[in-house]
Amino acid sequence: MWIDTHCHLDAAEFDADRDGVVARARAAGLTQIVIPAVEAANFDSVRLLAIRQGFAYALGIHPLYVMRASEGDLAVLAEALATHHIDPRLVAVGEIGLDFFVPGLDAATQQHFYVEQLRLAKRFELPVILHVRRSADQLLAGLRRVGFTRGGIAHAFNGSEQQARAFIDLGFKLGFGGTLTFERSLQIRRLAASLPEEALVLETDAPDIPPQWLYKTAGQRAAGATARNEPGELPRVAASLAALRGWTPERTAAITTANAQEALQRLRGLMGVSGTG
Repeated sequence: MWIDTHCHLDAAEFDADRDGVVARARAAGLTQIVIPAVEAANFDSVRLLAIRQGFAYALGIHPLYVMRASEGDLAVLAEALATHHIDPRLVAVGEIGLDFFVPGLDAATQQHFYVEQLRLAKRFELPVILHVRRSADQLLAGLRRVGFTRGGIAHAFNGSEQQARAFIDLGFKLGFGGTLTFERSLQIRRLAASLPEEALVLETDAPDIPPQWLYKTAGQRAAGATARNEPGELPRVAASLAALRGWTPERTAAITTANAQEALQRLRGLMGVSGTG
């Protein structure tokens, strides 16, 4: 069985065939998908989608959305967590974090929303799902500043080995997905091959971060080609991890599933629980 620890199943890219996407994922052996919110406006849609499909969800404000967020959005998050914090499908606060790759994002604003959301996660005793893009050291500093000890997942990790081990020491697992499948992703593949096995979880970030077999060049994209990722691609991504580690598919599934359940502990109670739709 497989767990996709990060999939934006609510994204507009899936509006035309979302049920088909879920059916293909289940046929590929996925037993659970974590759907993270990105802004207050999609908290309810993410939660209801997770309930309908029998999946898990996280609530948070993504760093790419904080420039249009307000203090009122933090209040909405606090209220949502207060209302739903005992919901077994609510497994984390996320997707939250820092992004110092995309231009035009104010660092101070990002830091404010990140720290305040860490404080909410600490208050409601939930792990976090972190967006990490050229921001690992600053994220680690924020975790230490808040005294956050609930752990979670460093999503789409692409930092150094030293940074990876710092997250691990703070109780985090590291998310690996489509980028792992590219032979030129030397650092990511090196980390996936060498880090402790108990630190690794799998994700797709669908519809984003397509694996190598779905990737389109800039020229192809300019000509109209699309490269939508799907959660059903996870077992093929896992095959790349298995090849790097010398594992069987069965061992890869067992290890990454156990790691996901340790990072997001409410997942344990959801295994085998179906949705209402």
